[in-house]
Amino acid sequence: MKVFRLSDIITPLTIDDKTRQETRIMFIAKHALWGGSLHPEDGNHAVYHHEVRTILEGLGLNLTLANSFDALWEKPDVDFVFPLLNRAGFFNSEMLGPLLCTRHGIPFLGASPILRGLSDDKHLAKRAAVVAGVPTAPWAIYRRGAPVTPDKHPKAERYVIKPNASSASWGVRDATDWNGIREGVEHIHAEGHDAIVEPFIVGSDVEVPVITKGDPVIMPKMIFRQADPAHLRTYYEKRDLVDRSAKYSLDAYEDAAISEKISGYTRKLWEEYRPFDYGRFEFRVNEETGEVNFLEVNLNCNLWSEKVFGRAALLAGMTQEQLIETILADSLRRNGLMA
Repeated sequence: MKVFRLSDIITPLTIDDKTRQETRIMFIAKHALWGGSLHPEDGNHAVYHHEVRTILEGLGLNLTLANSFDALWEKPDVDFVFPLLNRAGFFNSEMLGPLLCTRHGIPFLGASPILRGLSDDKHLAKRAAVVAGVPTAPWAIYRRGAPVTPDKHPKAERYVIKPNASSASWGVRDATDWNGIREGVEHIHAEGHDAIVEPFIVGSDVEVPVITKGDPVIMPKMIFRQADPAHLRTYYEKRDLVDRSAKYSLDAYEDAAISEKISGYTRKLWEEYRPFDYGRFEFRVNEETGEVNFLEVNLNCNLWSEKVFGRAALLAGMTQEQLIETILADSLRRNGLMA
């Protein structure tokens, strides 16, 4: 994979020897102790956790491993936490790790609990986009326990219904009428989650990976280019639990004009979430018409080498190891643990 332009090159950061030896870091992830193969339910997410753990070990850090929030319930004997335990099997679980760290006064990688909540709540993230002047498709939120009525949803020929805080398209489905919408919403509610409904937008997802080096830095953009722009990508495809090779590919995004527009939108959006250490801003792009709509933002998103961040790092002249070290080094600096 070639590097785009000299302007894409990102100089990596390094962690000094004193910090490596003396700063006690906990890496906590659901599959932190996994052997490295695909997981029958979480698929490549387990491979990703194993990869990050291996990189952190290779950096020679003073490292502790954990795979459960139990490790944070009582204050652990560590100076910093690297949390990837986002999908813990209960509603709003992505906020618990940052909350427990905040409770103990332990700095951690990522963003504050309230910002994690804002970013993971697709409804609130869309509201923030509207306030920032960034286009996004109309939508309706159906909170669990609130009335499910047809007067709220936008008018469209096809709808997407998904958990309001889902990741990797977990629980996503589509519908063409109110009965299908209601059935989808009620199914999501029955599983203990809020539901969001929006029109299906024909196109492909352009992904904007952002890291911070003092200030946010946009890495080279990627596109999940769909063979059929009307295809609804599923959780099983995103987690490599089914063959999706003929349906879409992850490519460098090369439309300069639209890319610049998306960069402007991203800069407007990230002001709502600072400070954060890394995040992925997602836009739906119709490559035929040039229409761009904000979809969602994912702080503490997937950093796996085979996904957006890993591919973008190569385009920016960084190895996967340098990407992880750069993100960690800037967070250690921001939290006063490294000069």
